[in-house]
Amino acid sequence: MIFTGLVPLFVLAHFGHHLLTALPVPLLPMIRTDLGLDYTQSGLLISAFSLSYGIGQLPAGWLADRFGPRILITIGNCGVALAGFLVGLSPTYMMILICLMLMGIMGGGYHPAAPPLISASVSPQKQGSALGLHLVGGSASYFLAPLIGVAIAAAWGWRGSFLSLAVPAIIFGIIFYLLLGRLTPAKNIKEVKAASPAEAPSKPGRLRRLVVVMILSSCISAIFVSTIAFIPLFLVDHFGVGEKTAAAFLAIIFSGGLWAAPLGGYISDRLGKIPVLLTVCFITGPLIFLLNMIPYGVGIGILLLFLGICLSVRMPVTEAFIVSQTSEHNRSTIFGIYYFSAMESGGILTPIMGYSIDRLGFFYSYTIAGAALFVVTLICAPFLWSGREKALPEDNTAV
Repeated sequence: MIFTGLVPLFVLAHFGHHLLTALPVPLLPMIRTDLGLDYTQSGLLISAFSLSYGIGQLPAGWLADRFGPRILITIGNCGVALAGFLVGLSPTYMMILICLMLMGIMGGGYHPAAPPLISASVSPQKQGSALGLHLVGGSASYFLAPLIGVAIAAAWGWRGSFLSLAVPAIIFGIIFYLLLGRLTPAKNIKEVKAASPAEAPSKPGRLRRLVVVMILSSCISAIFVSTIAFIPLFLVDHFGVGEKTAAAFLAIIFSGGLWAAPLGGYISDRLGKIPVLLTVCFITGPLIFLLNMIPYGVGIGILLLFLGICLSVRMPVTEAFIVSQTSEHNRSTIFGIYYFSAMESGGILTPIMGYSIDRLGFFYSYTIAGAALFVVTLICAPFLWSGREKALPEDNTAV
């Protein structure tokens, strides 16, 4: 059962991890107004976190494979919260940049360490469902943080949002550390990992598909992150929406993760990961382009919801595919590489998107982003479809 054991605990941990990381984008219009920033400078704020978050994944994945996930996951929770508290205390643009970079570095330990341990605690036939359920925790943070953060900001300013949410996040990180130690002592973690699928010799076709999936998902993630980063500013400047309302609209995107992520993982367990992954990637590009066409109101809300569904389905499916194609002893390292490439690409692309919006406007920038996403998927699809998984036992043979 995926509703018992480690999975529910990690859902809560995922929620605590992203409680602070979910704040910069919805609060960006307020930060921009307070500091007098342009689109490029605003994009750099998001990149400061994304780039350092990506860099933190590489050593964290390696360390998790060699020294265990517990301490790295705890640093990923408490460290992010502490850095978020410092963001709230920062008086200048440069100090905010530095603290967001610290937040990214401290948060790098969570994602490389968590999915391998979660997937190893359930049967191979339920890995997609378990990872989809795990994503509910992160999606709940991104769903609630804009609403709670905006409510706090209305009373105490955007800095008050960081300060207020950092304190409970730190407390939860400590509690999670104690609970994880009680439920999974070192010997049990080894037993759980030993229950994961047996390793087999590496197959070139599988390695190729693994690399292509990681490239595709990293590119999609980078384009998606750079697009979503400017959604609040897009709503404010394009439709004349209030800053607080624009921030709250982000909750629509991440509401999909509350149900679409476990559903996507469940479907991929039954229909295969590659068909589901390619489907959502092909759909996402046109959806980004439609941001230019849909009028404000119910239409833009529905469009943002579908973007969130595509994001929420893609993530657990990609994670489950990586788990199925890698061996236990280097799985966290591979996840570290995957998250590093996704975060670094997104961090680099976000200020470029801001520069493009400064020069070309939202219409051409979002058109280029949607077209690029569709073309990347089109290029990768033949490599994946020709060798897609034929049966579940084969799909779970480790590389």
